[in-house]
Amino acid sequence: MSVIASFPNPRDRRPITSFDRRELMRIMDLYGRMVAAGHWRDYALGHHPDIAVFAAFRRHAERPEVRIEKRPELRLKQGAFALVSEHGLVIKRGHDLAGVMAPLERRLMRLVG
Repeated sequence: MSVIASFPNPRDRRPITSFDRRELMRIMDLYGRMVAAGHWRDYALGHHPDIAVFAAFRRHAERPEVRIEKRPELRLKQGAFALVSEHGLVIKRGHDLAGVMAPLERRLMRLVG
């Protein structure tokens, strides 16, 4: 006997959280500069119903050195964006992506003499 399964209704699915174009351009700009400086070599993007993640790797076989996470449900509380370390500790959290990425930007600053 065969079983008939109905197709899922598109209205029943939850929307997937993702970075918008401005956010992704800002993240990829930082990624390009970190690659040029020799800090990072690979990245991964993850999009799930509750969270969007950008993970940056020193080498492709390791745990990510940092993760930039976007959780829209926290936008009214602590801020939608978080910078998470390799060990899972939240380094910085906030409403503005530029402020959250500031500790990574400081790595690229060097004195020119």
